[in-house]
Amino acid sequence: MKTAENNSKLPNDFKSFEAEIKVASPGRINLIGEHTDYNNGFVMPAAIDKKIYFRFRKNNTKNLVRIYSETFDAYVEFNLQKLTKSTNSWENYLLGVIDEIQKLGKQLLGFDCILKSELPIGAGISSSAALECGFAEGLNSLFNLDLAQMEIVKLSQRAENNFVGSNCGIMDQFASVMSKKNHFIKLDCESLEANFIPAKIEHCKLLLLNTNVAHNLADSEYNSRRQECETAVAVIQQKYSAVKSLRQVSFNMLEEFKKEIGVIGFKRCLYVLEENERVQETEKALRDGNLQTIGKLMYASHRGLQHQYEVSCPELDFLVDFSEEKPFIYGSRMMGGGFGGCTINLIEADKIDAYFEEVKKVYQEKFNIIPTAITVVPDEGTQITR
Repeated sequence: MKTAENNSKLPNDFKSFEAEIKVASPGRINLIGEHTDYNNGFVMPAAIDKKIYFRFRKNNTKNLVRIYSETFDAYVEFNLQKLTKSTNSWENYLLGVIDEIQKLGKQLLGFDCILKSELPIGAGISSSAALECGFAEGLNSLFNLDLAQMEIVKLSQRAENNFVGSNCGIMDQFASVMSKKNHFIKLDCESLEANFIPAKIEHCKLLLLNTNVAHNLADSEYNSRRQECETAVAVIQQKYSAVKSLRQVSFNMLEEFKKEIGVIGFKRCLYVLEENERVQETEKALRDGNLQTIGKLMYASHRGLQHQYEVSCPELDFLVDFSEEKPFIYGSRMMGGGFGGCTINLIEADKIDAYFEEVKKVYQEKFNIIPTAITVVPDEGTQITR
């Protein structure tokens, strides 16, 4: 595999790139339901109006793939039949998608791709899922692979699990592909049944505040939280054989096994059970247009993530605490895997600019870091143009 960190090696024919297929692949937010997806629980994501853009064309070779990232100003080429893991993490999401498509017995030929991202990395808005799903959708169209949308979702998740090595649930890929404009999805991660709920947030908008920190605990702790939940399930299974995940565990069952599971395991599981209930309550509040209730549930979600699941960090906690004093902010919580990334804030639209100036100043004074603000709108899933 040849990789160049600048475009000095960019082939001349990339300067006049005539795309056969164009793809816009969105990032996603999650209003509530964090760390519940891999426990077969409920989540409430939506694609957003910030995207990764792809341009594809066939290049009349049998196996040569050439990819240029405008975002990283990086060029890579490789052979479809000789896929090896890259030291550049962004390439592995694409290699993983090709690997999974080929495992399905689908025929790919040589192609070129140029991509450009509006999604900040490490902000918890699933740039990785947008990369996987947009790439998979583009190849599906370019080579008429006849993959259904749900197959795209699942193969993109497998690419991240198997090739990249991150044991993520299905929420990010599902939201990136399946979302509808101006709706949230209440997704049941066990049955994959999805209810689309109108985003009735009236005079409010969703403001993401990026802490601009990414503590290096994120990956290892993510996998260990998953392990803690699975270990607790294994204990409960010994008596209740029908239990396959925390989804089948009731509060009474959890209480019954409190000693065997241990203090840490109990806290983790209790958070997941309570968060599933919060997603259900948020659906009702959204349908009723009850912003106060939505906000309270968001704050409760954050406190659970902070104290029970223990995946927050001082920077995230500071932003949530600071928002709680403001009457024009209905709710705030950390979003994503944790240990950095963004808070998501339900805020009155006309207060956003002034609030950001205020919070930026105090956050910078405390942490010597400048946060960034991203205002997002629930948007359509992956879109393809020929």
